[in-house]
Amino acid sequence: MPQSHTHLVEIRHDLHRHPELGMQEARTKTFVAGFLRDLGLEVHEGAGVVGILRAGTGNRAIGLRADMDALPITEQSTHDYVSQNTGVMHACGHDGHTTMLLGAAADLAATRDFDGTVVFLFQPDEETGHGAKAMIDEGVLERFPVEEVYAIHNLPGAPVGQISTRPGLICSSESLFEITITGQGGHSSMPQVGVDAITVGAEMVQALQTIVSRKLAPGAGVVVSITEFLTNGQRNVLPGQAVLKGDVRARSPEDRAQVETFMRQITSGIAAAHGVTVEVSFVTEFVESMNATAPVEAVARVGTALGHDTIADRPPMSFSEDFGQFSAAVPGCFLLMGNGTDGPQGRPLHSDDYDFNDALLPLGAAFWAALVRDRLPTDKKG
Repeated sequence: MPQSHTHLVEIRHDLHRHPELGMQEARTKTFVAGFLRDLGLEVHEGAGVVGILRAGTGNRAIGLRADMDALPITEQSTHDYVSQNTGVMHACGHDGHTTMLLGAAADLAATRDFDGTVVFLFQPDEETGHGAKAMIDEGVLERFPVEEVYAIHNLPGAPVGQISTRPGLICSSESLFEITITGQGGHSSMPQVGVDAITVGAEMVQALQTIVSRKLAPGAGVVVSITEFLTNGQRNVLPGQAVLKGDVRARSPEDRAQVETFMRQITSGIAAAHGVTVEVSFVTEFVESMNATAPVEAVARVGTALGHDTIADRPPMSFSEDFGQFSAAVPGCFLLMGNGTDGPQGRPLHSDDYDFNDALLPLGAAFWAALVRDRLPTDKKG
């Protein structure tokens, strides 16, 4: 039967108390699989959990995805359901995403007022970008083919329940890079004897920022960030090695490829000028997330019908989402749902005092159920 708001809150708080990192979601998976089985769904466990719910005689199928993993963050909240796993926290709202989709499964299992198949995809390890691929590599889309796939993510700073999405690019890609500089260390009083890697690295840090400011078109939306600068120097020892690490966000595969090309050119040129060697690793962890037109139109239609403030042409998000693996394989829509503007619900995602807004639980569950009824209608007009 449909779950009450109180029961959904209890589920969410339980998940929040017991967060698990990516590919370690054992307790969460057991809970999700058991909940779906109790509803009478067909359940399959692998990297994630898949629930299958059929109704009517239709042969159409859609997929709904929720992520389950938490982050390696020590929680600083003051509520009474703080994480009990030291150093691990649901700081991105995946506990809420999972609960909303469970609530929708309960509603749809009780009513079965749709015609076709719903594939509930509970995904592990969204945060490092490996979970969707793990499920796809297991053959989830071949075993349970769907025509469309959808995902909801909460959005702090937006009014509670506001729905926003867009056709085309919705989330940027993320590529991680590592630049290793090998020079000649030595005594800090005699820098002329060697080539200290920290000076070369500092020059590279500055030069890499010209990729966005001078080598790509204005408004491309690319971000190049150096996040770590590591050396083997000491208080009186010039470093012979330095490592620069960081990430790149891009809005198209073409821009992403250009950034890598320019990064290799710039670092190679500076290394040659200083007589040092350089190695560059550039690995894309998240591809760009792209929304298809028909699923976006369906989300906007359902959101409006339910009375949500609905924005169907929001600007793209600069963050990255593992959902991009699913929407690259099947037409899909990734949408944002406002988490609120005040208190912990308005804190940025990944903050140690962020919290998912329990007011969203019935709204999200109801939205999912309404979307299924829209896309798999019993009158065959979908």
